[in-house]
Amino acid sequence: MGKNEMKNELNILDYLISNIRDNMNDIADHVSTGGCESFEAYTKCCGIIHGLAVAEREILDLKSKYEEA
Repeated sequence: MGKNEMKNELNILDYLISNIRDNMNDIADHVSTGGCESFEAYTKCCGIIHGLAVAEREILDLKSKYEEA
């Protein structure tokens, strides 16, 4: 894989990480400002945050492997 290809892939991963982080922050802000009208809504938001955190961790791990290569 050439350096330009690797750089493009790292840029894509950075873009995904940034979007995931923004979504997590938006939902966390929603929860922390009392936006959840019920416990069901609260647990749904917590589940979304958890899922996004897992996805972010996977992408960060993948990015780290690319940077080591």
